[in-house]
Amino acid sequence: MDLKFLLDFLRDLAANNRKAWMDEHRADYHRARSIFSTLIQAVLAETQRFEPTLLGLTVPETLFRINKNDRFQQSQEPYKRRLGASLTQGGRHAPRAGYFLALEPGGETWVGAGKWHPEPAALARIRQEIHYNAPAFHRIRETADFQQQFPDGFDGDRLQRPPKGYDKTDPDLEWLRLKDFVVTRSFTDAEVLRPDFVARITESFRAAQPLVRFLNEAMAE
Repeated sequence: MDLKFLLDFLRDLAANNRKAWMDEHRADYHRARSIFSTLIQAVLAETQRFEPTLLGLTVPETLFRINKNDRFQQSQEPYKRRLGASLTQGGRHAPRAGYFLALEPGGETWVGAGKWHPEPAALARIRQEIHYNAPAFHRIRETADFQQQFPDGFDGDRLQRPPKGYDKTDPDLEWLRLKDFVVTRSFTDAEVLRPDFVARITESFRAAQPLVRFLNEAMAE
């Protein structure tokens, strides 16, 4: 895998983020996407060894488009500055917790796991499960592997006040206020180019598997 070429392409794209440039470098884009697909195939194969819910998932089902979605566009740039994938049962748009990888130069590469922006009903079930089964939730987040891989804890938005139905003195309020249940860790460009990059990604995913399982069981109707 020529991950250096991939990083260089994304760096050039960030400096020339317009359709005319992409049209001129379409062959390079296809080469970069092929390299990224190979990376995801390697990560998926290793992750399937310990995550049976991903058996049968294919690489095309995991890949996000590089084109920005106009509904959420924050700038005039037509393309994302990264390539991303979601290793989730049912594919990248499935309403389940899963595993994520975004590759972007400049030390912006990250891997993560969990559920981003769960639907209101699913979010309510996650909060209820934490409230009813707090010891299991805390055992997951307090394990040595989890703490080592995700020292910053949960990422994303959270409520300013207790969610409806929960008291402000609830001992688990810090986690009940979460609106996203995702943990992430970042990689420098040098780390991306290391020969053990795939192994390090899957180490993070393995550490996060109990959280992914907890969230999916909580969201199940």
